[in-house]
Amino acid sequence: MFKGITKRWILNTLSVILTIIVLIVVALIFVVTYLFQSSVEQSLNATSSELSLVFSGFRSSNAGDFSVSARDYVENFDKKEQMGVMVLNQNGAVKLTSTGFLNYENENMTDFEDAKASEDGYAFWSGKLSSGEKAMSETRVIYNENGNVVGGIRYIVSMEPVNGRILIISVLIVAMGMIIMALVIIPGLMFIRSLVRPIRRLSEISAQIAQGDFSASEKIDHKYDDEIGDLCDAVSDMAKDLQTTEQMKNDFISRVSHELRTPLTAIKGWAETMQLSERGTLDRKTFDRGMGVIIKESSRLTSIVEELLDFGRIQSGRMVLINEKIDILAEFDETVYMLKERAIEDGIHLLYDEPEAVYPPVYGDRNRLKQVFLNILDNALKYTPKGGVVAAQVIYTKDDPDVIKIIVTDSGCGISAEDLPRVKDKFFKANQKVSGSGIGLAVADEIMNLHGGSLDIESGEGVGTTVTLTFPIYKEGQENSMPENVKL
Repeated sequence: MFKGITKRWILNTLSVILTIIVLIVVALIFVVTYLFQSSVEQSLNATSSELSLVFSGFRSSNAGDFSVSARDYVENFDKKEQMGVMVLNQNGAVKLTSTGFLNYENENMTDFEDAKASEDGYAFWSGKLSSGEKAMSETRVIYNENGNVVGGIRYIVSMEPVNGRILIISVLIVAMGMIIMALVIIPGLMFIRSLVRPIRRLSEISAQIAQGDFSASEKIDHKYDDEIGDLCDAVSDMAKDLQTTEQMKNDFISRVSHELRTPLTAIKGWAETMQLSERGTLDRKTFDRGMGVIIKESSRLTSIVEELLDFGRIQSGRMVLINEKIDILAEFDETVYMLKERAIEDGIHLLYDEPEAVYPPVYGDRNRLKQVFLNILDNALKYTPKGGVVAAQVIYTKDDPDVIKIIVTDSGCGISAEDLPRVKDKFFKANQKVSGSGIGLAVADEIMNLHGGSLDIESGEGVGTTVTLTFPIYKEGQENSMPENVKL
């Protein structure tokens, strides 16, 4: 019936509270019973104390004299309506009662013997009479001047009225305890239900989302302005992010499929052309053109596959850096030189003047950093139209002596303000018209982070883009704090 949070609440919290309430109720009943019984004992004791005055001058050893004195005391006893009085002989037998009936002969009452054994000369008894009535008594022993027992006086009270009052008060205490339990249980169950129901609903919706039904997030009720409400908002936002990521992933797969199919088609087409042509009939110009396409598209395929492999390594934490001291200027200059021919073919002005000053080295993986340079310059060339300009510069100043910055600026189409914060996200591609997988920039950004640097982008739609790469310079002993092969 109960499970989960409700069961834990019942076992861990409610059971403790109920146990405490039960203990308090039992303790209160015990205290009330004790107080009432003590009140009866005090009343009996106060009344029996009068005997010290009534029999203070009693000196006779004659039992008959004691009976006469005791009879006078019983006849003049003024609390007959509250309690009964019995005169006992020296053997403890009842000889006279305030009611006139000697019906206590067979009662197993031990207070007389206990009183004789007591130093105070009195004792209490509590129990059931032969009639079934509960009673309490106190007996005081009377001694003569020689210290011999001549008899005793017993005061007896029925406990039925007292027990009746104790029962009524106990019922009231139990009723109050049950009311308190109800006040604890009902609001507690309502509170737990207010937690369990939305959480259970969120669990069901999360299961639907996990199965790909992202529209299930629309069924989430946002009626709690607390942690539950925050959880609902978080699940809703998660579903939206997952839906966006799923769409981006699907777009990415579609783009990669297209990126792979295009060069494969070109390679297959030229390979079939060269195979089907009669030996010696294919002119050198056509042959060279076909081989050039095959080599170019093969390189393109290799680049795409390497990009995908790097992305997989980063996602699984298996990216390996082979770090060493490197000349960042030399590596960047080599990358620019590699792309100059392409820039000329595309009609784009690639501007870069290598600084004459000697810059301090950088500690990192030269191949991975060259991969970053290629990605940034390749993007700049792809998004810059014919006749546009791509400018690169390397900056190292005394104002910021701990870093070297490489800044690449293009006059391309730029990035909208809406897309700019997401351009480094995996699978995201702002411009769908230009070829590319959409993960190159994410890989480049992760490589920069692994080197302790940063990749920052500033752009405006229609005004071009500026990418700033920041590298921390090499510090003495840095290779000792980071192994040559770093698996990240």
